[in-house]
Amino acid sequence: MQNVYITKIAKFLPNKPISNDEMENFIGMIYNKRSLARRIVLSKNKITCRYYALDEQGNTTHNNAQLTARAIENLTDTNFTTEDIEMLCCGTTSPDQILPSHASMVHGLLKSKNIEIGSFSGSCCSGMQALKFGYLSVLSGNTENAVCTGSERVSRWMLASTFDKEAEKLAALNNDPYLAFDKEFLRWMLSDGASAALLQNKPNGQLSLRVEWIDMSSFANIKETCMYAGSDKMEDGTIKGWSEYQPSEWLDNSIFSLKQDVKLLSSNIVELGVNYLKDIVTKRNLDISTINYLLPHLSSEFFREKIYDSMNEAGLHVPKEKWFTNLTKVGNVGSASAFLMLEELFNSGKLKKGEKILLMVPESARFSYSISLLTVC
Repeated sequence: MQNVYITKIAKFLPNKPISNDEMENFIGMIYNKRSLARRIVLSKNKITCRYYALDEQGNTTHNNAQLTARAIENLTDTNFTTEDIEMLCCGTTSPDQILPSHASMVHGLLKSKNIEIGSFSGSCCSGMQALKFGYLSVLSGNTENAVCTGSERVSRWMLASTFDKEAEKLAALNNDPYLAFDKEFLRWMLSDGASAALLQNKPNGQLSLRVEWIDMSSFANIKETCMYAGSDKMEDGTIKGWSEYQPSEWLDNSIFSLKQDVKLLSSNIVELGVNYLKDIVTKRNLDISTINYLLPHLSSEFFREKIYDSMNEAGLHVPKEKWFTNLTKVGNVGSASAFLMLEELFNSGKLKKGEKILLMVPESARFSYSISLLTVC
């Protein structure tokens, strides 16, 4: 087995940062009414700006594959070009199409040589799944390098036009075109963007991160679905997929919108994640006091204190000054969020050799978690 190093990280965030007050200029007002939920959600998540691959008329400026390809291009230079890539691993919640796979479309835009690819779908952990696939490839000697990405283009899912048909139907029923909170909640949470990491079997001689391990676990065996799209949730907790509906129902019921069971999220996401971290600390014989930087993917600042308190109760104290996040500046970018935190820290000039970084990524879709340890070298 070879050592595996993250030798470079890059990002691509489309267009200009968008403030809270500008959001509805881009994603629109549902049934021409200002959202009542917007201020409530934003006051809890503390996000102050985000990025959309849209113009102010709601027109697409970049699709997901283009965002990802731009991040990869920002990763390359004269010492490492797209022609040097041996494996491409891409994770996303929001591919541009059902088929071909997201990685195939990204590879098509790069126009590099024939390479091995891997596509990972799901939610926030899909970026970490891509990272682990690339890590295992380099670790085993299957390839000498891998480019791993996380990316999202969710803004088109958030457009008012996605919900207008349902609002129109509700207005006809009771003259009050409201949307259920589980459908509107995520409109004020999510952002577009992409990030890419280069993994190699040798450090770059300047600043690299040695990947010590990447652990993952799903809890779908004990928990029902929490976040979903292309489907709807039944009263008994089961999911009914889009193909089981008539096409006329897709718009009426916002089947393809992204939805969140907020109550299920709140009652499970922290407890499951901290319990899993406790298991990993035991499994890996990790001394939590040796961690220099904790990078938790927070979907909302609402969870910061809850995670901090829960970790303390579990005997996993990490002082607040060791936490590093950038949610408030870039928004919740799903599968790209962990990469974007790491990219900012990696390029900050703060890191010193020997320091240890702990990445924690929760996924609420049906509750999965990823935890990874990196060493600066």
